[in-house]
Amino acid sequence: MGVSREKNDKVDSQRIGLYAYKNCEDVKLWTPKREIITQIDRLTALWERLVKTIKTLKTPFSDAEGLVDKTLLKTEIALCQSSINALKKDLDTVDKKIRELIDADPQLKELFDIVDSVKGIGQVIATEILITTNEFKDIDNPKKYACYGGFAPFEHSSGKYKGKSKVSNKANKKVKALMHNAAMSAIQYCQEIKDYYNRKIAEGKNKMLVINNICNKFVHRIFACISRREKYKEIYTPTLV
Repeated sequence: MGVSREKNDKVDSQRIGLYAYKNCEDVKLWTPKREIITQIDRLTALWERLVKTIKTLKTPFSDAEGLVDKTLLKTEIALCQSSINALKKDLDTVDKKIRELIDADPQLKELFDIVDSVKGIGQVIATEILITTNEFKDIDNPKKYACYGGFAPFEHSSGKYKGKSKVSNKANKKVKALMHNAAMSAIQYCQEIKDYYNRKIAEGKNKMLVINNICNKFVHRIFACISRREKYKEIYTPTLV
């Protein structure tokens, strides 16, 4: 804009109009999410609040073991057990409602089943991916989603200075946490991922770097399956033309 000495509604409107005119080729038409995605988004937020509330009630009891008299601790647990049970019941109800909404929509169910078929990806992550990608309409590229989720490394260099590549802090922290947990679980229970992790660690790779690589593997597998519109296969045979 150059040096700006004046500010009022008319001047601001002119500047906004000029900016829009200059960048009109890059404008993309925004379309709102379908109502069902908005509903599921709200329900997953409720699900997360219930999980946090249960954790808030239960964590002090485990932290107090060995520090508080056992009889007193059992009394405290008994006093709020009904609340915890009620919250767990509500959690199950929300889970069922989310699944009912997905199953009732053929388009959404097809996408969900494909994402859920990828080894290491469960219902919670599959649902979150459908929400954050807007059914793969807003984000249809695995590299973009890896950037969005915060597990894609970026180079930091200038001239002769070569900094270490690292992930950006500008990411969806919820997606990052979910994918990190999925990677940690896969390292323990999935032999293929476990072998990959141990091999890279033996090569001297940083642990967090390897975990981020596993997250990237999951994302690329998900988007590849969505692109082919077929469920994940452990042994994939490409179709030759």
